[in-house]
Amino acid sequence: MLWRIKYTNVENIPVETAEGLIISANHQTYFDPFWICIPVRRDLRFMAWDKAFGWFFIGSWLRRLGAFPVSLRRGGTIKALKQTLEFLKDGKTVVIFPEGEREFSDGRLLPFKTGAVRMALKADVPILPVTIIGGNRIWSRNHKLPRFGKIEVIYHPVMRFSKQNDSRNLQEMSELLKRMINTEH
Repeated sequence: MLWRIKYTNVENIPVETAEGLIISANHQTYFDPFWICIPVRRDLRFMAWDKAFGWFFIGSWLRRLGAFPVSLRRGGTIKALKQTLEFLKDGKTVVIFPEGEREFSDGRLLPFKTGAVRMALKADVPILPVTIIGGNRIWSRNHKLPRFGKIEVIYHPVMRFSKQNDSRNLQEMSELLKRMINTEH
């Protein structure tokens, strides 16, 4: 009700739920996981910053939505990645933001980390690239409070990185994913 959300290419969302899936998107606001998953009819899990679980109201919603904590402390990421692999092997869908943090209000993508591609390769699951447009004007890193506005969520064709492509650099595969998600088309 607060935002006008347009969903584009929802037919690209895989309906087969026996196989795990990674949804990989740019990260513009705290609302991104909610917006992305409204049309997705799968068992969802989210990586979320462990500190957010302690926030009033937000923490309980994160748990209800299937979020699990990622600690930025030494070893915290490894634990979260192991849990992600378990979820994917059980056929669940995991939402990963390769930027690792929210963008600034200019909407330009931050550098992509290789975790989404690495997890896809290890679990042998596809990645559904998703682009969020307009969230940077709603509640980016340099906005104190959310604003009203128009959002578009675009679901791109599924990408599959085979283990045969393991010879390719993880960073190179992550750059390919980044080009697919890039909002500056």
